[in-house]
Amino acid sequence: MAKRRSRGDGGLYWSEERQRWIASVTVGFDARGKRIVRKASGKTKTAAHAKLREILRDQEDGQPAEDTAYSVADAAQSWLAYGLSGRSKSTVDNYRFQVEGHILPRLGKRKLRELSVEEVDKWLADRASVLSTRTVRLLHSLLSRIVKHAQARDKVKRNVVSLCEIPTGLDGRPSKSLNLEQARAVLKASEKSPLHAYIVLSLLIGARTEELRALRWDHVDLDGAVTAEPPVPRSISVWRSVREGGDTKTRKSRRTLALPMRCVVALRLHRIRQRRAKQIAASSWQATNLVFTSAVGTELDSHNVRREFRKVIKAAACGLDPKEWTPRELRHSFVSLMSDSGVPLEDIARLVGHSGTRVTELIYRHQIRPVLVDDSGTMDRLFPTQRREP
Repeated sequence: MAKRRSRGDGGLYWSEERQRWIASVTVGFDARGKRIVRKASGKTKTAAHAKLREILRDQEDGQPAEDTAYSVADAAQSWLAYGLSGRSKSTVDNYRFQVEGHILPRLGKRKLRELSVEEVDKWLADRASVLSTRTVRLLHSLLSRIVKHAQARDKVKRNVVSLCEIPTGLDGRPSKSLNLEQARAVLKASEKSPLHAYIVLSLLIGARTEELRALRWDHVDLDGAVTAEPPVPRSISVWRSVREGGDTKTRKSRRTLALPMRCVVALRLHRIRQRRAKQIAASSWQATNLVFTSAVGTELDSHNVRREFRKVIKAAACGLDPKEWTPRELRHSFVSLMSDSGVPLEDIARLVGHSGTRVTELIYRHQIRPVLVDDSGTMDRLFPTQRREP
């Protein structure tokens, strides 16, 4: 008769249902006092016994035993459910889209403990053949965070993703800027659009789209104090954005910008139109105090802004393809037009809220010229006021 194993040494038994030998070991107890059992299987008793010894050896070394049935998909769903606390809804939606679109279809069914560096390398190379380098970097980061989340829960011993190099993907969508004639055509075409003031501010002061969508009327000064000493110009205070918590992108992004007269006129006209919209909406109007709102006073959605902006690009009839342009390229156009007019790069960086000139030069460089000329009225000169102030 075979000798019985000592307590804690686990057990081996034959499963008729699975037609395999099963190794079973109690590795601890959960918070409710329920046994945590780790199982492994083999086609032969010898193979199952080898796996049993491996689990016991890990216990003796103080290492957690891996969950042999835990898959990449299990780890991803756990991370999406519990690993994104405090992130904004847009961030969570973006991560879920990337995980469900690129990670789960190709790696989801793989057992996490069996995932190898070579498999991850092949997956990254495959994604790099169809995606930009920036997206490949994001996917690598997401998978690494998923595995790290599983590591902290004793589902796997090591993070193989951290051992992989990130390949170079396709070139991303190049940013563009309007030239002076195109910018004038776009401003003219926007006059009949509900986004007229939005487009004017984006192009003439270089504010980010997420900053304008969060702009409040109490942060807008359309009168200034031109007779004061020193004079106080008409301005807007860029102190908020639609990012999580309402903070601007960086500390340097928190700034107050003097308004060219064309911006002042556009904002005054916009305020009149908003008051009319409030009267029409009546009890449906929501008092958010936002400058740019929907027909009932709620915050604008980025998709709605993009759609309306492309209508303006189409109406401008200046040879631009609406599908290739987004509102953020008005900010690029601001940088290029200011530089082309001789404004120093340092001043441009300060106006757009960059902490230094490096990002301004590398990312927004379209017509940047190394000319050091001080001219605070650049946009008033390029885009003189077309209408009288109401």
